[in-house]
Amino acid sequence: MVQKRWFQILTFFIMFFLLIWLIQSTKFIFIPLLQYVGAIAFPLIGAGILYYLTRPLMLFFERRLKANRIISIILVYITLLLLVSLFIMYIWPIAQRQFANLAYSVPAMIAMAGDIIEYLQQNYTSIPPQVNEAIDDFLQNLPTFLQNLLDHLFGFLGNFIGHVISILAGLVMMPFFLFFMLKDGEKLLPFILQIFKKKRAENIRALAGKIDNVLSSFIQGQLLVSFFVGVLLYIGYLIIDLDYALLLALFGMLTNVIPYLGPFIAVTPALIVGTLQDPMNFIWVAVIMLVAQQIESNLISPNVMGQALNVHPLTVMTVVIAAGSIAGFLGILFAVPVYAVVRTIIVHLYQTYVESKENKEDALI
Repeated sequence: MVQKRWFQILTFFIMFFLLIWLIQSTKFIFIPLLQYVGAIAFPLIGAGILYYLTRPLMLFFERRLKANRIISIILVYITLLLLVSLFIMYIWPIAQRQFANLAYSVPAMIAMAGDIIEYLQQNYTSIPPQVNEAIDDFLQNLPTFLQNLLDHLFGFLGNFIGHVISILAGLVMMPFFLFFMLKDGEKLLPFILQIFKKKRAENIRALAGKIDNVLSSFIQGQLLVSFFVGVLLYIGYLIIDLDYALLLALFGMLTNVIPYLGPFIAVTPALIVGTLQDPMNFIWVAVIMLVAQQIESNLISPNVMGQALNVHPLTVMTVVIAAGSIAGFLGILFAVPVYAVVRTIIVHLYQTYVESKENKEDALI
């Protein structure tokens, strides 16, 4: 019976859930470890993202300029500083000015929206009474809602300020983490594989290569796609002369890193601002977002990401929604890469099992 497949699977699940129960019962042992991991998570994840973004540039310097690893890393840091400096000098002042103007115009926009709704209520008698009552309640409660929103925002900022030291420490540590990742990242896997036999080591090396390909495809591809979408939105907003075009395009670029939900989040403030500027802008902004997303989904993403993240859209939506309900914004942000990595591991293990089974059958023949 021990050799039966169903018995082995049943034993695996029993041991798996028993392990979960033991971890839950002895979680006090892991609290210091979790606190340590939480302390280095921010700089480690940030450095990991920068590692996948800057590794191609470092390899380019090594191959084309024939520079050694240290010189190539220094050139990478110089490039990053140059990009940040250009952003601060030329883009940040415009975005900051547009943000200040937008914040100053918010009360006027709210008043204008109230006037439009009031005009519609007075001139269109076909609106059901229930809708009118709901609109009246919304307008009456709008100041209270905004006040509560501001209170929560300031409370969030207060908590945020309380963690400023740890955030700054993480930002200071991030360049050092990135330096050693770029310098010695390729040495980690061979060091770990020394403890395994040759056949098992080759299998783990192949799995690590697949995971590395998935992560690099997602991080590099998603950020490049977001950049192109931001540029397309900015061009479109300039064509229709939309107010706060750069600020809204930057917002769209940032939110586009959220799979599938990002475009809906990005277009919302642009629709509101555009409609209050000119009602026809509602249609134009929607058309611009639709065109940008079509170009992104049909031209940019397939060529940038390739087939490494060939995941069905329904699967992505399900994973994102489930991760968001479990872990909030961070779950939404990291749902797709985590899912892609887990899927890669499962597929690789299944392929390894099938190949080993076929080899055994061939040996018996």
